[in-house]
Amino acid sequence: MSLQLRFSLPEKLYIKDPQSSTYGHKLLSNAIELIDELGFESFTFKKLGTRMSSSEVSIYRYFENKHLLLLYLNCWYCEWVAYLIDLKVMNVPQADEKLKRAIHCIIYANKESTLTEYINEAVLFQVIMKESSKTYHISGVDEENKYGFFLPYKELVGRVAKILEELNPRYPYAKSLASTLFEMINNQIYYAEHLPRLTSLKKKNTLKDLETMVNHIAFSAIALR
Repeated sequence: MSLQLRFSLPEKLYIKDPQSSTYGHKLLSNAIELIDELGFESFTFKKLGTRMSSSEVSIYRYFENKHLLLLYLNCWYCEWVAYLIDLKVMNVPQADEKLKRAIHCIIYANKESTLTEYINEAVLFQVIMKESSKTYHISGVDEENKYGFFLPYKELVGRVAKILEELNPRYPYAKSLASTLFEMINNQIYYAEHLPRLTSLKKKNTLKDLETMVNHIAFSAIALR
């Protein structure tokens, strides 16, 4: 039986935490697949209920609306990447090796894992890559920020920024570089798949080439000062 990871996510995101029940697990699993298939704009709780052979009302017992569900998935993914980074840099003394491992974790976090049987990380990554900007590029971002909805993302960026600062304490843009690397990784994979003229990457060997490129950019930037 696989280990069931459970992350502590902002409580105001949900009415009932779907990590806490079998129905909640089914909800998350089907929501991830359906958002990936339909796109967030076309996704509805009614369609999710139909897919689950469940009532729409039951879904509303967990989430007030689909925006908060998407935010929840984004937070879960950030916690997942942070978990992988913590695991891989543990007991590693060299800051440069920590940075390489952190970059590797961010890029390859989309590989399906056996650590949670109800979350397919590969499909979730597709959702994050295509839809995550819709969680914070909204008019109500400041209000949602007050509720801590973006804390997992901030903490993930903070982990990478701390490694950058350890590598070069004089570098003044660690947080900016850390958040840029994370967004760049998602965007470059998306461009390679859908808008190839916006990237130097090719569909073949995308992740391997991306890792080389991101390491080049990160280490070049951190060495500037």
